[in-house]
Amino acid sequence: MQSRTAASMRAIPLLLSLSVAAAFCAAPVSARAAQEPPSVAARVTPVVGGLDHPWSMAFLPEGGVLITERPGNLRLLRTPGGLSQPLTGVPKVAAQGQGGLLDVALSPDFATDRYVYLSYAESDGSKSGTVVGRGRLADDASGLQDFRVLFRQEPKLSSGLHFGSRLVFDGKGYLFISLGENNQRPTAQDLGKLQGKVVRLKADGTVPPDNPFVGRAGARPEIWSYGHRNPQGMALNPWSGELWENEHGPRGGDEINLVQPGKNYGWPLATYGINYSGLAIPEAKGETVPGTEQPLYWWPKSPAISGMAFYDADRFPAWQKSVFIGALLNQNLIRLTLDGNRVVAQEQLLVDRKSRIRDVRQGPDGYVYVLTDASPGELLRLAPAESGG
Repeated sequence: MQSRTAASMRAIPLLLSLSVAAAFCAAPVSARAAQEPPSVAARVTPVVGGLDHPWSMAFLPEGGVLITERPGNLRLLRTPGGLSQPLTGVPKVAAQGQGGLLDVALSPDFATDRYVYLSYAESDGSKSGTVVGRGRLADDASGLQDFRVLFRQEPKLSSGLHFGSRLVFDGKGYLFISLGENNQRPTAQDLGKLQGKVVRLKADGTVPPDNPFVGRAGARPEIWSYGHRNPQGMALNPWSGELWENEHGPRGGDEINLVQPGKNYGWPLATYGINYSGLAIPEAKGETVPGTEQPLYWWPKSPAISGMAFYDADRFPAWQKSVFIGALLNQNLIRLTLDGNRVVAQEQLLVDRKSRIRDVRQGPDGYVYVLTDASPGELLRLAPAESGG
């Protein structure tokens, strides 16, 4: 089992004060110590404002972008055309605490089936849990038709905290869903519950027969991996095809994981964080625990990481081989430079805007797009400053 080490980088001023070098986040010893990244400050263009706590976005192949708002609205932004009224056919959500309308993803066959997938919090009147469903986007894009629930997190245990959740299709037709542990720590290790898990389903919501826990007594067959706390970002690595996930630690210990079938990612047995009270996590047995996986990368001081997107577009070579991650508490956008699975440099963008970054995506035009978690929130378009984009 690998141990984790920490290093640091000296802060340096960068163009427009939009980017600063940041403290290097501790990582497994197999990762090379980070070096100061090249000065690639961001040029920012506001795209649209007036959003109500936007949470996620998905770009449509015919143009435009779908944006979820946590209180329960799905909006369509067209350029030109502007921001739509809330689309019809969206399910009722439990907009309490961290819950509400969360992620949005398009079917891999969207061009023919027009399915839009949503994750959201659902309440039974007492407790809440994460739900995933899909509906067809109307030809005129005015709403979702025939919306149907495909998956429910069971049992419902949340009082408004730690829902997750991100949706990722893997290129083979399988849907991955990340699920928080509802602030009920021991459930992340309980294979009979769907809290603190990444699950894998077919596109229609049925369970693939080769999932790692299919046929195991006392285990939910949907589970792909377990031992997660509150996953806030998830994306498919375009170079390796591997699934990457990031999650909130408690006080310290935010981390990035390479998600593999049947693996245990440790929470709450293994953690680099402590309780918000300053005391140790009661169930914790150390930073490394036999039988649990080490993260690819972790932060000793939590930035409260959020959405995650790899950059593999040709438009901006300076950003290639990077992964972008939003930060809610630190109110910035993190760019990690990669060498394979190793993080070799870290940079903070959008520092001077002091905005909670909820989601980040690579657009079809090669720009980077981010959502700010506020009311009013914004959709911003980013390019390297020297590109003139």
